Amino acid sequence: QVQLVESGGGLVQAGGSLRLSCVVSRSIFSINAMGWYRQAPGKERELVARIFSGGSTNYANSVKGRFTISRDNAKDTVYLQMNSLKTEDTAVYYCCAQRYDGDHWGQGTQVTVSL
Repeated sequence: QVQLVESGGGLVQAGGSLRLSCVVSRSIFSINAMGWYRQAPGKERELVARIFSGGSTNYANSVKGRFTISRDNAKDTVYLQMNSLKTEDTAVYYCCAQRYDGDHWGQGTQVTVSL
């Protein structure tokens, strides 16, 4: 069983920054892709950013230029650096490990951006 634990969420003013962390209980070296998703109240879960085993990344258009995903294989940790936060970034953020045996999710961390 793969466990993912997110941290780093909180309350921040618009324009501020947060860094989310996702620690994975298994080695992430060979995981196909690690992703950050978010779900706002009344909305569907959406992809925010993803990083592949080769290091390539992709981002939702809404966060391009503001968010950066990275991974530290030695620490089995994936990060999401979020800058220039907007109120519309408010959501529960989830980490996802996309492995050969399916997708594994963390419990989520709340990010609230206030005016």
